[in-house]
Amino acid sequence: MRSFNSLEEFAGAAGEHLGYSEWLEVTQESVDQFAGATGDLQWIHVDPERAATGPFGGTIVHGYMTLALLPAMMRAIFAIEKVELGVNFGLDKVRFPRPVPVGARVRGGARLTGVRETPSGHLTAVRMTVEVEGRQQAACVADTLSLFVAPGTPLAVP
Repeated sequence: MRSFNSLEEFAGAAGEHLGYSEWLEVTQESVDQFAGATGDLQWIHVDPERAATGPFGGTIVHGYMTLALLPAMMRAIFAIEKVELGVNFGLDKVRFPRPVPVGARVRGGARLTGVRETPSGHLTAVRMTVEVEGRQQAACVADTLSLFVAPGTPLAVP
């Protein structure tokens, strides 16, 4: 994990690759739980028997589940000291070039692509790339936006 002493130090890393998270296995049980929580019960995610004869040769992870893994991956890649609060601000662009097969191991890589100071702190852009172990092409590329608020700073949406 890469640690930064302040928002200013983090901002100084703009343009740099920040590192990778650990590998995480995505199980059918976790996919089923995500499907139940979101109501996305499409057979390509939750029916291993039918999916075995489908277009992907087995069940695949929901794209939105892959996105839902990003905050934990980011926390495993970098930390910023002297921050009161970090909030998801949104996404600029998301692509799913390849599916994630259930049972595969994934990890995230982070590149700090931009930082902009705001009255509340720093609005940061991090390109997260989710890799599937043993595969060449990424499963997800997402340009994430996060607002990091310094202690004692009032929260105001930029």
